[in-house]
Order: sequence, then C-alpha cells, then structure tokens
Amino acid sequence: MPPASTVTDNVPLTCPCESGLMFENCCQQVIVGAVTAKTAEALMRSRYTAYVVRDSAYLLATWHPSTRPSDLNLDPEQRWLGLKIMPEQTAGVETHCQVEFIARYKIAGRAHRMHERSRFICENGTWFYLDGEFPSAN
Repeated sequence: MPPASTVTDNVPLTCPCESGLMFENCCQQVIVGAVTAKTAEALMRSRYTAYVVRDSAYLLATWHPSTRPSDLNLDPEQRWLGLKIMPEQTAGVETHCQVEFIARYKIAGRAHRMHERSRFICENGTWFYLDGEFPSAN
C-alpha cells in the first residue's frame, strides 16, 4: 500500500475523476491511504485526481519502482478540465491491465488533450502505474 498522503490544496467538491461522487467519498479516500484502489481503472482515476490537486507524493508512490522518476515537478499553470475513460479499451487480467483515457487540460489559456493507453501492474494486492503510450491521432 502506498504511503498516506495529504491533500490540502485545490480540494474540489465533486471528484475530478468524473465518477459523480463527492471527492471525499471517492478518490480522496484512495489518495490519503484510507482505502486502496481495487482496480487499475480506480488507480488511474485517483492518479488523474492527484494531478488535479497537485499531489506529487501520491503520484510517485503509485508509480511502479521500475519506471518511477526520481521526482515529479507539476506545472502550477496546468489546469485539468476533464477525464474520459474509454471503457471498450480497458482490458486486463488480475495482475496486468491497460486503461485508455483522454484527459483535457489548459496551460496559459490554451486547451490540450492527452490521449494515453496506460499500463498497470498489481503486486501483492496493490496496483501501480507502469507506463503509457500515446496513440497517434487518426
């Protein structure tokens, strides 16, 4: 289980992962270590939310040690706007999974999209982000 983290800044009311739940009843529980992500998709959603609230400690803790960067500098100008999980592209087995998503954000007033196929691995009951690829635009 990743070490507990504190979410103190940029706390939203509804969860940024777009589950429809209140933040305190959704990803915040995972980010602060009260519960663990039960699926790769749940981990992906909590990691997106961690980007929204700028919790780099949680992001690093949930990144697999084999691919984890030594540090993570989050751009304070980046504003995350929305997340769309591609359910038909979520596939995996008990210990390996891929989740495809599109995240929208703005930097300096310009809108951007990040389309990623993320790979996750589960070790000893804990899911970790492994890496991702960025499909080319069609």
